[in-house]
Amino acid sequence: MELRTRNVFLVLVLTQAAHSIEEYRFALYEVFAPARFASSLVSSNLALGFAILNSAIVVFGAWCYFARVRPGRSSAAFWMWPWILVELGNGIVHSAMAILRGGYFPVLITAPVLFVLAALLASQLLRYRRSSTWAAT
Repeated sequence: MELRTRNVFLVLVLTQAAHSIEEYRFALYEVFAPARFASSLVSSNLALGFAILNSAIVVFGAWCYFARVRPGRSSAAFWMWPWILVELGNGIVHSAMAILRGGYFPVLITAPVLFVLAALLASQLLRYRRSSTWAAT
């Protein structure tokens, strides 16, 4: 796997960290029912529950990068694909919410960046897979 692909994944995880901060800063857990529900599963204090969940996501992303992606393990792509799917969805949902509301919706700043990075990473993984498959035949 190319260094560039590994770096895009790292930037995706770091952007998710910024996204999580933006979500917290604009209290997404107060205006978005799924975020409110998930936060309430962790704590009766929604802000605390939200912070814990988002911290866990970022820590998990760091683990994926340092334990699987950066060292180039054979399972690296397996760990990157769920991130790609979640971040593509993240970008779409936040952008759609802003359009539906007719204005800013929390995290509209970082959501499109997550979408672009996830699309770029998917493209790189598909290209890598295709070239590896062709090289093997």
